[in-house]
Amino acid sequence: MFQILVADAIKPEGLGPLLEAPLVNLIEKTVEEAKNVLHEIDAILVRSATTVTEELISSMPNLKIIARAGVGIDNIDVPAATKRGIVVVNAPDGNTISTAEHTFAMMASLMRHIPQARASLKNGEWRRSSFTGTELYGKSLGIVGMGRIGSEIVKRAKVFGMDVLVYDPFLTTDRAKKMGVTSLDLAKLLTLADIITVHTPLTPETRGIINKENLLTCKKGVYLLNCARGGIINEDDLYELIVMGHVAGAAIDVFAEEPPLGHKLLELDSVIATPHLGASTKEAQLNVATQVAQEVLSFLTGKPVTSSINLPAISKEVFAKVQPFYELVKQMGSIISQSMPEGIHEISVNYAGDALDFDTSILTKSLLSGFFKPRLDVPVNEVNALLIAKERGLTIGEKTSHDTFGYSNLITVTAKGDNKQLGISGTYVENYGSRIVRLNDFTIDFHPEGNLLYVQHMDRPGVIGRVGKILGDHGENIATMQVGRKQAGGEAIMVLSFDNPLSDDMLEKLKQLEDITFLYRITL
Repeated sequence: MFQILVADAIKPEGLGPLLEAPLVNLIEKTVEEAKNVLHEIDAILVRSATTVTEELISSMPNLKIIARAGVGIDNIDVPAATKRGIVVVNAPDGNTISTAEHTFAMMASLMRHIPQARASLKNGEWRRSSFTGTELYGKSLGIVGMGRIGSEIVKRAKVFGMDVLVYDPFLTTDRAKKMGVTSLDLAKLLTLADIITVHTPLTPETRGIINKENLLTCKKGVYLLNCARGGIINEDDLYELIVMGHVAGAAIDVFAEEPPLGHKLLELDSVIATPHLGASTKEAQLNVATQVAQEVLSFLTGKPVTSSINLPAISKEVFAKVQPFYELVKQMGSIISQSMPEGIHEISVNYAGDALDFDTSILTKSLLSGFFKPRLDVPVNEVNALLIAKERGLTIGEKTSHDTFGYSNLITVTAKGDNKQLGISGTYVENYGSRIVRLNDFTIDFHPEGNLLYVQHMDRPGVIGRVGKILGDHGENIATMQVGRKQAGGEAIMVLSFDNPLSDDMLEKLKQLEDITFLYRITL
């Protein structure tokens, strides 16, 4: 009999899979109320009210799985759970339809001035001519970010007869064609779209991705929507452009700081706003509860789960052996993802040496989780990595060999994109750690960690010195530097590490240097 603690309020409908299952005993109590039976608990279900701390985890020696009925996991100590071999699951796509529908509701309301007209009518006015709207039919909708929600927006926009333009640096040509959308770079999309909606995760790269500089390139009278994450659109710049009359209006569900008390955007008649309601539907709340209830049941009965955000429960002995390689390939996947900001359609991996001492499939899945993390706004790990790869049309190949080129183990990954190919080789050295020993056919040796800068350049005197001088002149301290080349005077690379990530301005200065071919900032 599995003992499952439902620590937060979840309606019976959401607990259906567990209520109907044999060998399951549901305990619907708070952690405090259940403190006398915590040592017996196999699984715990929470929403946001209960915080699953390391201390709480330690008081539950029989705990096998933690389930969060929602998207976020801020109230769960995931590292502590992982250390104990406890699986943590959530419901990453439970609010997809809810958010897509809310976005479309906001779009229609914005274009037809529905909130403003309702307020006017409530005040006893009848000003029909003041609220003449604009049709969605025939308009160009620009979607920034093509994850699950962006894809659902595409379906609805097509039904409304809209021309869909999309920007997503990781969208492959084949997938764009299948979806019937026009894939453009961000600059081009902004100049063509009548309406722009953002659906990217909030990362250092996407924070303020819509700002005054590029908003001024938009059509005069453009409309903007943000039902994704606060901060993707620079709110001060948006306010200024609306006041100027360049932006006709905006629909905002999320803000950089919430609640947005006294926010100046809320003072504008052409702005409509809701208090972060994207996931607030009865169906979405039911979906997330049902999903995690099913995940818990699947895991406890020995079936695979699809929404784990950490390692599956494996023995400490096996985990100790696999962990160094697991972390190495995850970093390799992240390096590939950040070094190839384009659609990638094939990834192949070759294992050699003592990296073959256990099932390598977990390593391939870890590689993919590292690859997808910079690209997606949903948790990805080895449990759901292959499924996500399949959904995105990514071909995965895995093979083994005995050729280690002198290393005790060697893992080589090749990624093929729409425009280029990248190869990377890594090894793990006992008492020395993970090392990247080959990158883009260049022999090199660096530790994949922290804030890195990859620079490809011509092997000419003074190049390294000029890079160092610019960094030094601007107070940037180089922690480490590794260099590699194919032949004297030909192509060469350098990989530098820093205590803090380099700014966009610094990257632009370095790009202007003579003999620099290209460079990428990599954060691990």
